[in-house]
Amino acid sequence: MRFRRAVAGLVCMFGLALPALAATDYPTRTVRIIVPYGAGGIADVTMRLTAQKLSEKLGQQFIVDNRPGAGGVVGARAAAAAAPDGYTLAMIGGGLTIAKSLFRSLPYDLVEDFVPISTTAAYGLVIVARADSGLKTVGDIIAAARQKPGKLNFGTINPGSNQHLAAELFRHMAHVDVTMIPHKTTPDLVTALLRGDVDVVFEYEAGLGAMMTDPRVAVVAYTGPTRLAHLPAVPTVAESGLAGYDVTSWNGLAAPKNTPHEIVAMLSREVTAAVEQPDVRAAMAKFGMEARGSTSQELSARIRTDIAKWADVIEKAGIAKK
Repeated sequence: MRFRRAVAGLVCMFGLALPALAATDYPTRTVRIIVPYGAGGIADVTMRLTAQKLSEKLGQQFIVDNRPGAGGVVGARAAAAAAPDGYTLAMIGGGLTIAKSLFRSLPYDLVEDFVPISTTAAYGLVIVARADSGLKTVGDIIAAARQKPGKLNFGTINPGSNQHLAAELFRHMAHVDVTMIPHKTTPDLVTALLRGDVDVVFEYEAGLGAMMTDPRVAVVAYTGPTRLAHLPAVPTVAESGLAGYDVTSWNGLAAPKNTPHEIVAMLSREVTAAVEQPDVRAAMAKFGMEARGSTSQELSARIRTDIAKWADVIEKAGIAKK
């Protein structure tokens, strides 16, 4: 009996040190990053660039595991249920903060079931119109919408998407009556713009691709807080008349709750260092992204802020929960 008590005492005494001891050797095997979206998109590109740098620096493979489905819910659920040992990480992003208010119920809680590690990239959208439409500025769009309420059409991707909510926030802040026309894909959206079915489009630069330089299209504004370095002539929405308007999405890494703090802190440092490398920054810039790391605490605060922000937009827009 005394032997058992002695063993139990040793376990309790050293148990507190086990996470730290484990963290000093981490990683000793392959680390999987679950990306809740398909291959080829912004989320996938960001994680693959980050994973490559982590693999090079930490001496173990960091691999991307694409788990698309239900707007990111399928992959997030799998990551939340994984063992909290640092060997399964989750790509999280602005889309999941929207999902918090877009779904009646979710099989995970973004705040409670994950430990934020670091952001990896930030990116806004561009607002574009046909070059021959006369809509050259944000002021032009607002004036046209007020002149003929309900007649101006805003084209976006599926209801509840970042693109759609960016347009809804614009409508709310500008106090204009416009018609929202959702589309399933960006090519459908571009075709509708060129055909004249929609007047204004909210979309990511990466999604528009070659259309960014097409003479038939005018890039009106950028939704982020500051102008893009590679598009210096394109003003922000905020500086164009809607002070305070800011729609900037982000991608980042998180771990399942109860992952040892030492592992989370180490990964936060390494991810920030990885995305600050010139080749990573240049590669992300090609997709309209700004490479950006953060602390765990900074990302945690951003998640909570975005959840509250998009909950308000979704409620005011009257978007039905799924």
